[in-house]
Amino acid sequence: MVFIMLHFVWFALWIVLNLPGAPWGRFDPFPFGLLTMIVSLEAIFLSTFVLVTQNRQAAAADRRARVDLQVNVIAEREVTRLIQLVAEIHKHLGLPDTSERELREMEAPTRVADLADAIDEADARENGKPTEGETRSGGGRDSKAAS
Repeated sequence: MVFIMLHFVWFALWIVLNLPGAPWGRFDPFPFGLLTMIVSLEAIFLSTFVLVTQNRQAAAADRRARVDLQVNVIAEREVTRLIQLVAEIHKHLGLPDTSERELREMEAPTRVADLADAIDEADARENGKPTEGETRSGGGRDSKAAS
């Protein structure tokens, strides 16, 4: 708000100082060409600062996302190993085998690269772009559907 108030005061003072008939003389008569140029230059610099700040924030967000991914991958490995250990203890104790399909899937290691590829392909299909497999085969959606 300080920025806005300072600009409001600055513009008001500029206009008052350049009103017709001012005893001190007008240095920028209406339509205030000098003021327009100064404000335009300020807008250029402000937009540049905003873009630089957004780029820095995007880089920081990307860095945090990579760290989150690494932590999640480590946690997934740990949880998978814990499930395997619990299954081994279950088997060692001679308890009846439930052999649930979902439990067997949880015991298997998660392939993060395969998940990332599936997400990329789903995003590409959603945006109407050919997926990597479609571009390698030389066709569009029809060639993948035919295979």
